[in-house]
Amino acid sequence: MKTLLNILKLTLLTFIVGCSPVNEVNVYTSRHYDVDDILYEEFTKKTGITVNIISGSGGALMERLKAEGKNSPGDVFFTVDAGNLANFQKAGLLQPIESETIKNTVPLELRGPNNEWVAIAKRARVIFYNPETVTAEEIKNISYEDLADEKWKGRIVVRSSSNMYNQSLVASLISNLGIANTELWAKKLVNNFARTPQGNDRSQLMAVANGLADLAIANTYYIGIMLAGKGGQDQLEAANKLKIAFPNQDNRGAHVNISGGGILKHAPNKDNAEKFLEFLLSEEAQTHIVNNSFEYPVIESISPHPIIESFGEFKMDKTSVADFGKFNPDAVKLMDRAGWK
Repeated sequence: MKTLLNILKLTLLTFIVGCSPVNEVNVYTSRHYDVDDILYEEFTKKTGITVNIISGSGGALMERLKAEGKNSPGDVFFTVDAGNLANFQKAGLLQPIESETIKNTVPLELRGPNNEWVAIAKRARVIFYNPETVTAEEIKNISYEDLADEKWKGRIVVRSSSNMYNQSLVASLISNLGIANTELWAKKLVNNFARTPQGNDRSQLMAVANGLADLAIANTYYIGIMLAGKGGQDQLEAANKLKIAFPNQDNRGAHVNISGGGILKHAPNKDNAEKFLEFLLSEEAQTHIVNNSFEYPVIESISPHPIIESFGEFKMDKTSVADFGKFNPDAVKLMDRAGWK
């Protein structure tokens, strides 16, 4: 009888263990930053929740999620640029975030419609210039709109119109200036290009440092990476030749975009997904992000990396990042009409 009881106990224990849900969160990410791996490890140490990573481009991940449908194991989408998050929302792949902790941490202008996605970090898309070829008077109080001036003809470099960072910048201008004015601006900007758009943001910065242009539009964290020596000696030397200008400081402020995340529509581990996003918005995680990715924090009490902080404080554009997705289709069409390759 005792032996039979022990067998029954063992059988019951095996059944319970076998039926227990796995304590995990499945993160679909198009952020290809090695520093994020440390964040995932710290989250697991603190919570006991295993982080499973599925990496890919935004487009590839979207197609995968559509194919998986209701059976998708995906819990979180983590990416760069509000435009990418908006695309996932438009495709019906996200759900509202209910966490009051997240809502109380992230300002309204840094959240998507219906709170379906939120910012995790910020980055400014600003102007970098060569002080040997650009005068103090030319750069003083510069705005994005000023880049359409004929005095910049043949002096500006920027990456292609297919890049989401540029699409979001143009979408923000549409939000503030309207389609007609933004299209006129884009046409004049294209006329001022020093070359046909090519390469990534660091390529634009290198072009200015090497005398191929006088001014570049790029994200702030790229110059941080270069100044930290993480791109090699050539990039370090190039970065030291450049200066930064934050546009539109007399009015709405410099364009700010985000890295962000949302909870996937069919998340099987929704509670863990919320805990994961809450962790990314904790002081510990925010400090790690800014000190390794050179982005700006969402939590204002956290200081940026010393290199980024050395650029000084600046006025940030408070245009809702949700507008970047809202006006993305208009921005893409407009850039095409303007001849922005």
